[in-house]
Amino acid sequence: MVCLCLVCLSSCNLFQRDVKEGAVAQVGNYYLYQADLDAVTSSATTPEDSARYAEQFIRRWATDILQYQEGKSHSTPEIEALVEDYRRSLYVAEYERHIVDKRMPKTVTDAEADTFYVHHQERFILQENILQGALLVIPQDAPSQPELKKRLMDLTDEENLEYIEKYAYQYASGYELFTAQWCTGNQILMRMPSNKWQKSLAAGKQYAEQDTTSVYLLQVTDCRLAGQPMPIDYARATIDKMILSERRVSFLQQQRQELYDDAVRFGKVIIY
Repeated sequence: MVCLCLVCLSSCNLFQRDVKEGAVAQVGNYYLYQADLDAVTSSATTPEDSARYAEQFIRRWATDILQYQEGKSHSTPEIEALVEDYRRSLYVAEYERHIVDKRMPKTVTDAEADTFYVHHQERFILQENILQGALLVIPQDAPSQPELKKRLMDLTDEENLEYIEKYAYQYASGYELFTAQWCTGNQILMRMPSNKWQKSLAAGKQYAEQDTTSVYLLQVTDCRLAGQPMPIDYARATIDKMILSERRVSFLQQQRQELYDDAVRFGKVIIY
């Protein structure tokens, strides 16, 4: 259908120039190519859908250009100045993105993170409780529960961990060991039947709750409460982002200064 339309347009002498190879539509000096349509029509399941998608896309493409041309014909010096400012800002943004990607170091060392954390602890205050530990969900009639609770009290012991994992594999409907990562109180709350345990949250404590079918055993090995400073390992991702953001500002300031100094030195900037 697209090709047929082009034949008709050509026969009506709407094109005063030769159509560029591969073009399927033209508005002034702007050309639309078959490759552009292929991306639009690739999802079509029938020839009719393909033709409809192509026709709709050509209409939108041509209308956008026609509106642009009409708008440009009514432009004012003020609008052209705004256009030039925007064009310049796009070029500058792309230049800065390029030099940051290519030349600015992206690694944050542990020493840098530690120093930043120490000097900006007020930025890293917890808004909710976080904790480390383990959580098991077992049937109410699961065997050896006293032994399991005893083993949970020491999650640093390899024999205890082996026992707990085997027990969980055999009886538990849910088991999570998070002694090496922090979970928020809300994340754990989604797996517990109530929020009572958060009211007395403390490291080393064990909490047992029940619903109609299951027993929930939560062992807390470490915790921090809302309002306290974040542990540095919990805050590390945020620290890295902050450091890199500040580094980017400093890096670009230095690059702008060097660019200007070099331009003055080589005569590209002349001050009378």
